[in-house]
Amino acid sequence: MTQNLADTSRPAADTAHEAAALDPVTGSAARGWWRDAVIYQVYPRSFADSNGDGMGDLPGIRSRLPYLRDLGVDAVWLSPFYASPQADAGYDVADYRAVDPMFGTLLDADALIRDAHQLGLRIIVDLVPNHSSDQHEWFQRALREGPGSPLRERYHFRPGKGENGELPPNDWESIFGGPAWTRTENPDGTPGDWYLHLFAPEQPDFNWENPAVADEFRSILRFWLDMGVDGFRIDVAHGLVKAPGLPDLGGADQLKLLGNDVMPFFDQDGVHEIYRSWRKILDEYPGQRIGVAEAWTPTVQRTANYVRPDELHQAFNFQYLGTDWDAAALREVIDVSLDSMRPVDAPTTWVLSNHDVTRHATRFANEPGLGTQIRTPGDRALGLRRARAATLLMLALPGSAYVYQGEELGLPDVTDLPDEVRQDPSFFRQAGQDGYRDGCRVPIPWSGSEAPYGFGPVAGGPSWLPQPAEWAELSVEAQTGDPSSTLELYRSALAVRRARPDLGAGTEVEWLDSPEGTLAFRRGSFVCTVNTTGEPVRMAAPGRLLLASTELVVDGGETVLAPDTTGWWAV
Repeated sequence: MTQNLADTSRPAADTAHEAAALDPVTGSAARGWWRDAVIYQVYPRSFADSNGDGMGDLPGIRSRLPYLRDLGVDAVWLSPFYASPQADAGYDVADYRAVDPMFGTLLDADALIRDAHQLGLRIIVDLVPNHSSDQHEWFQRALREGPGSPLRERYHFRPGKGENGELPPNDWESIFGGPAWTRTENPDGTPGDWYLHLFAPEQPDFNWENPAVADEFRSILRFWLDMGVDGFRIDVAHGLVKAPGLPDLGGADQLKLLGNDVMPFFDQDGVHEIYRSWRKILDEYPGQRIGVAEAWTPTVQRTANYVRPDELHQAFNFQYLGTDWDAAALREVIDVSLDSMRPVDAPTTWVLSNHDVTRHATRFANEPGLGTQIRTPGDRALGLRRARAATLLMLALPGSAYVYQGEELGLPDVTDLPDEVRQDPSFFRQAGQDGYRDGCRVPIPWSGSEAPYGFGPVAGGPSWLPQPAEWAELSVEAQTGDPSSTLELYRSALAVRRARPDLGAGTEVEWLDSPEGTLAFRRGSFVCTVNTTGEPVRMAAPGRLLLASTELVVDGGETVLAPDTTGWWAV
C-alpha cells in the first residue's frame, strides 16, 4: 500500500557548491550530507539515449535528471564515461580527462553537473585508478620504446620465467579468467617482457610505487573537482598496491579465495596511504566532496579501514549485498556492519544491486546460496515481492543507501540474452567471472509499448542490448500513478525517509522481539517489521502504518504480516 504524504520536495537552490554549513555551537563543519544520502547509480550506456544510436549518453542522462529529483534521491553516481576503447564497458580508460564521443563531450559533462546542482542533486563520478586501457598514451609509449623505457615503470612489466622467458612471472590469475599476465613483443619483433592485468589484457595494472602514477591521479582528482563533481566512486579501491616481490599464490582456482583472504594483489595495507593523500585534496574543496571505496575485503572490519577519519567517506557494504533473504542472516550482517563502522565514525552503506551483480529481484527469485551472479530467472513474482520488502528494509537502516538504475521499476535480470549480443569481457574468457553481467545492464524502459521503450528517441530504434517484450508493462510511464507499482513504492519510501529524521541518520537500531523468521527494530518514533518467511505472521501492530511493500491488514491492535513483506510504522 501507499499513502499520500505532505510536500517533502527539496529547494531548487544550488546547495552542492556551498561550503559545509557550520555548527552554531562548535563552529565546526556540520555532519556530512553523505551520512544518510540515497545515491542512485546511473550506468550511462543503458540509461537514456539522446541521439538514437542505441547507446545511452550524457545528454540523455541530463534530460532525465528531473525524474531522479522527483524520485527523491540525493546524489547520482555515474559509471565511467571517459575516452575508452570499451573493452570493459569504459572501465578501460584511455584518457581520464576526456569524454568518450559515444557519450558526448566535456561541455555535456559540464552542463549535466550544472543542471544536477540546480535541481539539488549531487554528482559522483567513477574513477578507475587500478588500471588503464592498453591504449593509454603511457602504455603505448612503453610498448614502442621497449625494455628500459621509464614509462614501463608506471606499470608492472616483468621478465618471464623459464629458459626463454616463456612462462608468466608468477601464478596470479585474472579476475576475468586465465593468467593475469600477457607477453609483449619487442620493437624488433622478438618476444618481450610480460605485463600484469588483474582484469582483461586490455587493462594493464598501474604500478603505484611509481611517484608519477600518484602525481597523475592527484591531478585527475583536481580536474574533475574543478569541474564541480561532488565526489568519486573508486573502482577496485582495494587493488592499487601489490605485495612486495609479487609472490606466487601457490595454487589454481584463486577466484574462490576472493573475499575470504587478503590476497597479494588485493587489500594490501599500502592502499591507505594513497587515500589519506586523496582525502587532503577532497577537504580543500567546499561543499563536502567525498570518496567512496569499491573495496572487496574478507570482512566488514577490514572494509572499515578504508573509511577511517583521514581516509575515504564511504565504502560499499558487499557483505550485505551478498546476504540471502533470511531474517537471522540479515540481522547478523546488519549488526556486524554497524558495529564495524561505529569505531571509525563512518556511515554504514547498504546496497542490493549494481552493474556487476544479478539484480536482486532475480537473486531473490532463486534458491538461496547461489551467489550474486545467477543465470536462471527463478520465480519472478516471488523475487519481486522479496525485492520490494528488501528495499524497505534497506531504506530503514541507518546510513547511506545505493539504488541501481531500474531497480525502482522492479526490473529482473535478462537471463536469456543470446550469446551473440553479449559484451561482458569475462564471458569470452574461461575460468573467470561467470560473464553474465550483461543481464543487469540492459537499457531501462521509459515509455511506449515497443522497444526501446523510450530509451532512445525513435520507436523501434536500436538499443545496444535487446530489451524483453514484457518490459512495456514495467516502464516508468506504465507504473507512474499506479499505487501498487514498484516505482510508486520507491517514490513513497524516499519521501517518507526524507520527511522523517529517524530514517537514515544515526548508527543504532533497537531490536524488538518478533517471531522466528521475522525482524523488528525501532529507530526513534519509527518501527520497521520484516517477514522473510513464506507464511503470514500475526503480530502486534507497532503503531500507525506508514508504508508496506505489500497490502497489510491491521485489525485492532494486531496485523498480519504477509509473506515476504516489510512494513513501516509511526509510533
